[in-house]
Amino acid sequence: MDCCRHVNPFRACSGLRGLGYLMVVLVGAVVAASYYAVVVYAWGPVLLDGGAAAVEAAAVLAAFHVLLAMIMWCYLMVVFTDPGSVPENWRQDAEYSGDPGSSPEEHGSAPRYCSCCQNAKPPRCHHCSVCNRCVLKMDHHCIWVVNCVGARNYKYFLLFLVYTFVETVLDTLVLLPNFIEFFQDESRRSSSPGDIAILFMAFVLNLAFALSLLCFIGMHTSLAMSNTTSIEVYERKKSVSWKYDLGWRRNLEQVFGTKKVFWFVPMYSTEDLHNIPALRGLEFPTRSDAIV
Repeated sequence: MDCCRHVNPFRACSGLRGLGYLMVVLVGAVVAASYYAVVVYAWGPVLLDGGAAAVEAAAVLAAFHVLLAMIMWCYLMVVFTDPGSVPENWRQDAEYSGDPGSSPEEHGSAPRYCSCCQNAKPPRCHHCSVCNRCVLKMDHHCIWVVNCVGARNYKYFLLFLVYTFVETVLDTLVLLPNFIEFFQDESRRSSSPGDIAILFMAFVLNLAFALSLLCFIGMHTSLAMSNTTSIEVYERKKSVSWKYDLGWRRNLEQVFGTKKVFWFVPMYSTEDLHNIPALRGLEFPTRSDAIV
């Protein structure tokens, strides 16, 4: 019994990192299958044949490649961008920007401390058992990107979801005629069994991803518009008014920035990075009328 007291169940979470690498391989496999099915099998030959149908094929292939490029850009940004770590020896009183004569406790923001990292924790910061460190404005650890989603890469994660959803919907629609042909008489099938198998797999996987991403995007859209992370959902339910909810416009600006031209690409303007503390993950504006 005594030895059981020293067992840390969260050490098992480190195995999720290995699972994450398998997910990356799965993502690559889905992309490869979709590329072959859409470009090589279904629409590439139509484009090469010319004629009126080539215009439609060119539009489909252009949209496919643009979306694929945006997906890869956003995905790499989520994977390789640090979601935000707590500066060494950070202290809340050093960052607190309220009345110099008052303490953080008087404003309802008592200092928090992480016993694992042996460091103070900024507001909305949480310890990730997979990464084994505190993450600024942590939303969740995503095994699909082998990284935490936090203050500095949450926008990239949302864009990755949106562009992937649009791409999977596009793939599903443009492969639908070929998928229907799969169920027709064998004499009418014009493809090899291998091509048909890849087509079938690509169609089913894209349809499944599209349906699952629709639910996920809806959830995160609601969270972003209310300035809430996945971890904070329960905490928000306990409060009468959520102190970080500044109205849906300002809430979105806390994630995407104020420059609308940058909203659809995984990058920020220098001005936004300088003027919006929430993007750095250490300070967050709150409502003055918030009731806990």
